[in-house]
Amino acid sequence: VQLVESGGGSVQAGGSLRLSCGVSGYTHSSSYCMGGFRQAPGREREGVAALGSDGSTSYANSVKGRFTISRDNARNILYLQMNSLKPEDTAMYYCAADSRFGGSLCGARHSRNFLYRGQGTQVTVSS
Repeated sequence: VQLVESGGGSVQAGGSLRLSCGVSGYTHSSSYCMGGFRQAPGREREGVAALGSDGSTSYANSVKGRFTISRDNARNILYLQMNSLKPEDTAMYYCAADSRFGGSLCGARHSRNFLYRGQGTQVTVSS
């Protein structure tokens, strides 16, 4: 499974960014939980969001109401829309996928441990 992120960048607090993640190389895509996690220097890796094959979504409390995860199934692209960005959102963001976390296990808190992950894209939010 290959994951390639894009869309990171620098933005002022209150701004928005949309991260995209192209997904390829997997079969039985319906069995995968898709998601994203982030890591900032000196901070613990944090699962941010997850999207189940049934369309269910899960978010970390720190981003709930501001971030939205979605998927374009036709083009195999995962999106993370990030609004009302804060300086504490500054981190390297990774998309990730794992077939071991299906169903009720597909949660944001698990995304940091997903088996497949992309190379990451930097998000920097200035105050």
